[in-house]
Amino acid sequence: MKGLWIETLAWPEVGEKIAAGWPVVVPIGARAKEHGHHLPMQTDFLLARALADGVAAQVPVLVAPVIDFGYYPAFIAYPGSQHLAAETFIRVVEDIITRLIAQGAKDIYVINTGVSTEAPLQIAARNIYTSLRREIALAHIRDLGHKSRDILQQKFGGHGDEHETSLILAIAPDMVDMSKARTDYGNLLGAPKNVFGLVSEFSPDPDSRQHYSATGVRGDPTLASAEKGRIILAAMIEDLVNGIRILRPDLP
Repeated sequence: MKGLWIETLAWPEVGEKIAAGWPVVVPIGARAKEHGHHLPMQTDFLLARALADGVAAQVPVLVAPVIDFGYYPAFIAYPGSQHLAAETFIRVVEDIITRLIAQGAKDIYVINTGVSTEAPLQIAARNIYTSLRREIALAHIRDLGHKSRDILQQKFGGHGDEHETSLILAIAPDMVDMSKARTDYGNLLGAPKNVFGLVSEFSPDPDSRQHYSATGVRGDPTLASAEKGRIILAAMIEDLVNGIRILRPDLP
């Protein structure tokens, strides 16, 4: 392991690594967000830690504690799902990152495992750049591991699906109950393509049109496997490591 988690160190060690120019990775992953009947609420948190661990295994980085609450408005109809207002989430991210900058961090890389968090993170990064003239690098889950996606067999997915279930089978298999996995495309299977996008939500209400999801899943988790998850996870980590090395070619 070349990198280190900040939470495992004493503060003088953190200061030494920052002074030596180590980049800081900030993972973001919900710890309380529904992912169907078969996956734990902390699915995104587990993925965020696994991705950060994978990066730290290859690159000397400091990894900040996972930001485990965020802007997740699409899932609040399901018990246990937690959600911050966009303005609150932006402020949380700005406060954490500006404090790291004040402590001397030169390069900060955010690993974002959400989709609804993309837009608020762009605003936070822009605000930090405007106020401090510091660029924050953002990597979003939808941009990672595409070269491995051809192993997926589902018609389409997006949440608690073959893709996510495979990843958690690889990361934390004891937390997956495949006996409860169900195919769930809601009302979207065969829906016409349209250049106009609509607000996306997940709802257990059968009358909620395109938002309907009986299980909280969109896709086919029954097709998932740990082997697929290992392949996808490796491809995602490779993209992250390559991205950091492009921006910091001096890192060993």
